[in-house]
Amino acid sequence: MNGGDGPNSYAKNSTLQRGVVDATKELLSKAIAENLDIETLLSSKTFHIADLGCSVGPNTFFSVENILEAVEFKYQSQGLNSQILEFQVFFNDHTPNDFNMLFKSLPQNRRYYAAGVPGSFYGRLFPNASIQMVHSSYATHWLSRVPKEVADRNTPAWNKGRIYYSNSTDEVVRAYEAQYAEDMEYFLHVRAQEIVHGGLMLLIIIGRPSGTPHSEYFNNITFQILGSCLMGLARKGIVSEEKVDSFNVPMYCMSPQEVEAAVERNGCFSIESIENIPAVKPPDNVSKTQLFASHMRAAGEGLVKHHFGEEILDELFDLYQKKLEEQPSAVESGKSISFLVVLKRKA
Repeated sequence: MNGGDGPNSYAKNSTLQRGVVDATKELLSKAIAENLDIETLLSSKTFHIADLGCSVGPNTFFSVENILEAVEFKYQSQGLNSQILEFQVFFNDHTPNDFNMLFKSLPQNRRYYAAGVPGSFYGRLFPNASIQMVHSSYATHWLSRVPKEVADRNTPAWNKGRIYYSNSTDEVVRAYEAQYAEDMEYFLHVRAQEIVHGGLMLLIIIGRPSGTPHSEYFNNITFQILGSCLMGLARKGIVSEEKVDSFNVPMYCMSPQEVEAAVERNGCFSIESIENIPAVKPPDNVSKTQLFASHMRAAGEGLVKHHFGEEILDELFDLYQKKLEEQPSAVESGKSISFLVVLKRKA
C-alpha cells in the first residue's frame, strides 16, 4: 500500500475500507459477545490482539477500538471489572509497510499498548499460544507470491498478455487456486500455533459469491481493465510487451465455500459463523470511477512501480480512470461480497 499521507496514499484513499469497518462493527461485537470464552478472558491480565495486514492507518485503529469495546462489554457482562484488563495490540504488515506513518498516526487517547510486528502473515509472527484474538481486514486476498507457473513461458499456465487470472486460461486459474489453497493452509497452520485455545480469529474478506465465475467478479474485472491499459502502453512502446507478460498481480478473491474448505482441511479451528457484510455505498461527493481509480492506485501502485518503474505511473492510472469512465456497465455488472469469518481455536 502507498505510504505517507500524500494525495495517492492509502491513508487518504481507503474510504471504502473504512466503510467496511463501520459496517462490520455490529457483526463483530455480536461475534465476540457470543463466542469469546470467559476462560480465555481470565487466562491473563493482558489481552493480546493482533491486526494482520494493518497497512498505515487510520482504519486499523477504528477496527482495534471496535474490538476493545466488544471485549470490555463481554468482560462486564460476566460481572467482571474491565478496568483491571490491559490490552496489547500488535500491528502487523510486510516489512516495506510505512510503519513510521502508522506510529505517527496512533490515537493519542488509545487504551492499549502498541507494537509493530513486521513480516508476512504467511509465516510465524508470535510465540506459541500468546494471542487471544487475531483480526484481519481486506488482507488475506493477497497471496504470498505470484504462482510460479504463470510467469514461466515454458508452462501451459504462462499468462502472456494478461496481468491476472480472471480472464485467462483454465491452467492459469488453477495455478492461482492452488497458490491460494497453499497459502491459506499455511496461514491457518501458523495461526493455530499462535492463538490460545478458545481464542478467536476474525477475518473480513473481500471475495466473490460461491458459484460465481472468476470472470464475473468485480475486482477481477477492474484488474482486466488495468491489464488492458498496460498492453496499451506496450503498443505505444512506453513499456515492453515482455515486461507486461512477466507482470502478474498476486491476489486471489475467494468464495465463502473455499474458506470453509480450507478451515475444514486444517482441522484446528471451528467455524462459528460466516456472514455477509452490508454493501458499502461510496461517498456522494465523488464519482464511483474516480473512487475506484484512486483506490486502485493506492493499493497497486507499489507493485507497478517495483516492476515497471515510476515513470509510467501517472499516465497508467490516468488511462485506467478514463477506461473505467468509458466502461461503466462493465464495472456495475461485477459481482462482489465482503464477509466476516469467525473462527475459534479448538482445544
